[in-house]
Amino acid sequence: MHKHGHVHIVSPKLLLGVYGALLVLTIITVGVADIDLGSANLIVALAVAFVKASVVALYFMHLRWDSPFNAIALIAAFFFVAIFIGISMLDSHEYKPNYAAPGGGQVLMQHAH
Repeated sequence: MHKHGHVHIVSPKLLLGVYGALLVLTIITVGVADIDLGSANLIVALAVAFVKASVVALYFMHLRWDSPFNAIALIAAFFFVAIFIGISMLDSHEYKPNYAAPGGGQVLMQHAH
């Protein structure tokens, strides 16, 4: 005898609502890229990415109807990845590029013999 998992059918109305929410969040992402919020740009971008990833996982991966522990574990993982990336990016303005810009150096001449 086979055990079959619970199948959950999602209404098209709900899927279209999730799609609309993801479109709005994408517009917000593009808008944040064009607006200078200073150091808050990174925080806002990561927050929007966190919400979008959570919505996709909860509705398109059906975690909303699965065990609550699985949804909480996945959302917590997304949250901590966002925190780790955010913390590592806080001092990224301190790094100096380790290359010279093209066109600012010497020109190598080929000598014909």
